[in-house]
Order: sequence, then structure tokens, then C-alpha cells
Amino acid sequence: MPQVFRPSDNILRLKESATLAVAAKARELKAAGHSIIDLGAGEPDFDTPEFIRRAAADAVEKGATRYTPTEGIPALRAAIAASASKPLERAPASHPAITPAEVVVSSGSKQSLYNACVACFGPGDEVLVPTPAWTSYYEMVGLARATAVPVFGRQDNSLKVTAGQLADAATDRTRGIMICSPSNPTGAVYEMEELSEILDLAEKRGWWVISDEIYLRIVYGAPAPSSLEATRSRDNLIVVSGVAKAYAMTGWRIGWTISPASVARAMTALQSHTTSNPAAVSQHAALAALTRTEEADAAIAEMVAAFTRRKNAVLAALQPYPSIRYIEPRGAFYLYMNVEGFEGAEDPGSAFAARALEREQVAIVPGSAFGTPNWVRASFATSESIAVEGITRLARCFTQSEGATK
Repeated sequence: MPQVFRPSDNILRLKESATLAVAAKARELKAAGHSIIDLGAGEPDFDTPEFIRRAAADAVEKGATRYTPTEGIPALRAAIAASASKPLERAPASHPAITPAEVVVSSGSKQSLYNACVACFGPGDEVLVPTPAWTSYYEMVGLARATAVPVFGRQDNSLKVTAGQLADAATDRTRGIMICSPSNPTGAVYEMEELSEILDLAEKRGWWVISDEIYLRIVYGAPAPSSLEATRSRDNLIVVSGVAKAYAMTGWRIGWTISPASVARAMTALQSHTTSNPAAVSQHAALAALTRTEEADAAIAEMVAAFTRRKNAVLAALQPYPSIRYIEPRGAFYLYMNVEGFEGAEDPGSAFAARALEREQVAIVPGSAFGTPNWVRASFATSESIAVEGITRLARCFTQSEGATK
């Protein structure tokens, strides 16, 4: 008799990543010969800068093909600590420099987030998640056997939450907060004062704060503040970042955490039993990205300039459609659009995403993936002309439906 697979309680309620599912569906349709505009992508469309690729090739030739320390090669951890310490010079409170002992390098920021959740949360704990939020936060908290508690931001505040809202949502089981700025999916940026109030609340309540800062360098206008510079104490703070977005290195899979040394040791022990060290060659590529700052800054500035032009172009494309509401992105490369009321659907975002793919051949991510079913996320991490065409098709799809229901 064949063995019947029954999922363990660990993964019984686990859902597939909606963002990866959309990407897979778009690839499938393209492979079948359909002309699909993919606005579901969560990665820059640029090549990894040449100096980083060359550094990786040189590292392989010099023998970077073996195991490394679980927590990452010392030079990379030192470079991460030095880079993260720079904003502390302008922080409102005085902080000691970050040390390599506070850094753990992982196979992507996704693993870093997972490590932090499993290390800090467990059965019976509740974790406040400002919502909308990246789909994997809720699942990671669940995999830690804790409970994710969505706290919904208001549209008039760019869907950001306040310290007051978090305090109101807390219970005696609240153990932490997961926050992302610049935000995926909205592109909203928490200002220094907003972050400070949230971090002060967490410090007073004894909560962990996991701050996802993977988009920190992709901003339009003033720099986005890091939680490292907004906090009065790092004792309850875990900052997650990596090279994927700003350096166009998604496939290299290098992320990291900055946390109290005791937490870093616990995450290192956890990682030693799961993935062990990240790929050696990828670590050397990341080292070049963080230490050859002049070349890296120039490459990032070029990419951000392109993203800025695309953002401005897609917002201009929406001007003829005043009924479409959206969050104007201040960072990242997403446009979060409100499709509430679409054809009277219970889940308007999913219904709209399905219609957009079927009729307009545009792939987007429904807002239900981020905890807000009235919304959809469209990425402009593609060429300007494709982004504008895709957004125009989405606007046409929505307004045609409006006309049909009036």
C-alpha cells in the first residue's frame, strides 16, 4: 500500500509564497508563447555590477570554493559592521560601533528573517506585523510556532502604523514586532520620529524588533533612516539586510542580521544545523560590494536614477485615471493600488489580478498576499516603456469595470 503523505504540524498551515507563485505563472505563460507583461517581480532587472562579478571570479580562482565559518567569513562580517556603523554618527543617541560579533551572514535576507523569528519567538508568543507586509513574515512567524497579529495601517498614513496602534493591538502575549522600511509592498518609508516612537514602545514593553531594511538604499528623495540610528538601545533590536536589492544580487543569496551578540550566537547555532555557511563565492562577491564603495555607490546611484524615472513615468500614466487610488512610493520599486469594489468580489485584489492576467496579459500580485485584499502590487522593476504599458493596461482594466458596474 502506497505511503500517504500527511504534512506535519510544522507546515500544515503553510502557504506557498504568493510573490514567487506569480513569477512562476508568468514564466509558464511566457514559455507557452503568451506575451506577458510581468509586473509581479520583486527583483531589480539590472545585471550585477561588473566589478562584483569580477571579484567573484577572482575569488574562485584563489580557492573560495570550500566551507567557511557558519556565520560568514571574518572580512565580510567586519565590512558589514563597518558599513552599518556609519549611520550611527548622525543618530540622535550615542551608540557604540557595531562589531563583527553582532553579525551573522546567511543565504539571503529571507533566511536571516527566518533565523531571527525561530530564535526569538515560540509557542504562545504573538508578533505584531504592520500590515500590509511581505507575505513571508506571517509564514515565518507561524513556522516558529508563534502567532502573527496583523496591525493595519491607514491609507491617509501611506498604510504605515503608529506606535499607538501597535500598543492598542498588544496583549500580555506580545513578544515582538516585524517592520519593514522602505516597505514591501507599499514603498512607504517610516520617518525617524515614527521609527523612534515604535522602538521606544518596544523597549519599554520588552519586545523584540525585527527590522527588515533590504530596500534601505532604494529611496526617492531623503535617505530612509535605519532602526539602528533611530533606537535608544540595540539590546532588543535585530536588523536584517543584504545585497539582493540595492546591488542587483538577488541570485547570489547573501543576507545578514545585526543583533546583540548573544542573539547572534543563537542564530549561528541554528544555522549550523540548517544551511551552515552561505556560498563562499557569494560571500566574496558581497565583500567587494561593501568595500569597493566608490564603484558600488556609483552603480546604486545609476539604478536608483532609473527607478526614479520609472516611478515618475508610471505615476504620470495614472493621471488620466483619477479614480485609482495608490500609495506614492518613497522607496523600493512597487506601486500599491487600491481596487476595492472590483466587480463586487469578496477578494477584489485576487479577482482583479486574475482579470488583468486573462484580459490584459499583465501579471501582478494580489494584496491578499500582504494581508490587504482590497489592494494589488505592481512592480516597476522593468523597463520604463514596459512599466508604463503595464500600468496603463491595469488602469484601463479597472476603470472599464467601474463603468460596467455603474
